Amino acid sequence: MEMVLFEEKGLVGVITINRPKVLNALCSQVLDELNEVLDSIDTKKLRCLVVTGAGEKSFVAGADISEMSTLNKEQGEAFGKKGNDVFLKLEAFPLPTVAAVNGFALGGGCELAMACDIRYCSENAMFGQPEVGLGITPGFGGTQRLARIVGTGMAKELVFSARNIKAPEALRIGLVNAVLPAEELIPAVMKLANLIAGNAPIAVQAAKKAMTEGISLPIGQAVVCEEKAFGSCFATEDQKEGMGAFLEKRKPTGFINR
Repeated sequence: MEMVLFEEKGLVGVITINRPKVLNALCSQVLDELNEVLDSIDTKKLRCLVVTGAGEKSFVAGADISEMSTLNKEQGEAFGKKGNDVFLKLEAFPLPTVAAVNGFALGGGCELAMACDIRYCSENAMFGQPEVGLGITPGFGGTQRLARIVGTGMAKELVFSARNIKAPEALRIGLVNAVLPAEELIPAVMKLANLIAGNAPIAVQAAKKAMTEGISLPIGQAVVCEEKAFGSCFATEDQKEGMGAFLEKRKPTGFINR
C-alpha cells in the first residue's frame, strides 16, 4: 500500500489517504487500495474506524482531474461505479466510522467524508461539490448523500452553484458534527472513537446497521430493522453484563464482543 495507509491504535483503526503532494486526490489506485484496506480490517478485533488525509492542507481535494480528463462516456460511468462501490462499502462497513477532515474536502473528498457516519473537521476545512464547474456531475454519491444529510434545497444550491463552504457554514447546515482547531482535530476524533469503542460493540454495530438500512425506508418498514437489531442484542453476553451492571449500580467490567 502506497497511497492508503492503515494503522491500529488500540481498538481504533486509522485509514489515511496518503498523496499529500496532490492534496490526497482520489485516483483509481487510491480507490483500489482503500477497497483492499476495508477488506483486510478485522472487525472482530477493532471497534471504530477513523478516516483522514495526510498532511495539514487537505483531507481529499477531489478526484484526480488529470486521470478523469481523458475518459469517454463509458469510462466515466465505470470510474463513477468504482468510486461508488468503495464508498458504499465504507458506508455499510460494520464498524462506526469517523471522518477527521483536516483541510480541503472537495468533490470526491466531500463524498468520502459523507460516506462516513460522523464528520469532525478543522477550522481550515473547506467543503464543496464543484463538479458542474468542470462540466461534470458529482460521481461518487454527492448528488445523493448530500441531500440526505443537509436537505434537498441546500444540497441543490451547493451542487448547482459549485460554491465551496467553510467549516462554520458546514457546521451550521449539519454537514459536520464539530469544528476544531487543527491541532485538536485528531485528539478529539480519537477521543470520540475510543468513547464509541468502549460501548458494547455488537449493540453499536446493530444500531449502525438499523440506521443505515432504515434511512431510505418508509418508517413502518424502518422500525422493523430496529426491532430486529434490538432483539438480537438479547442473545449476547454483553447485554447481560451491561444490564447487570446497571441493576447492581456498578460500571460494566468490559464488553467482550460476544
